[in-house]
Amino acid sequence: MEVRAVAKYVRISPQKVRLISDAIKGKPVEKALATIKFMPQKAAGIVEKVLRSAVANADQVPDLDIDDLVVGNVTADVGPSLKRFRARARGRGTRIIKRTSHVTVVLTEV
Repeated sequence: MEVRAVAKYVRISPQKVRLISDAIKGKPVEKALATIKFMPQKAAGIVEKVLRSAVANADQVPDLDIDDLVVGNVTADVGPSLKRFRARARGRGTRIIKRTSHVTVVLTEV
């Protein structure tokens, strides 16, 4: 049995989220939450929120024991990018790309 939660259009680069997701893959939920709690990155808070949402989703399944859940997979897919321009010298402009992510957390039962 697997349970999942998704956060879409999160305003952070997927590359930064993947650093956090690699640290918690395969860990039990309690240990993963404890690991994320002490990480200073912005992505840690985002992944923690999605992980807690997945646990809440698992709580709604009647035959599932929450204590036996393991973080099966955490993916950070590319979302649409916001394109902006910044003024530069001699009347030029350079593009700024503000990236977004779709964060998915999948919990599996041991």
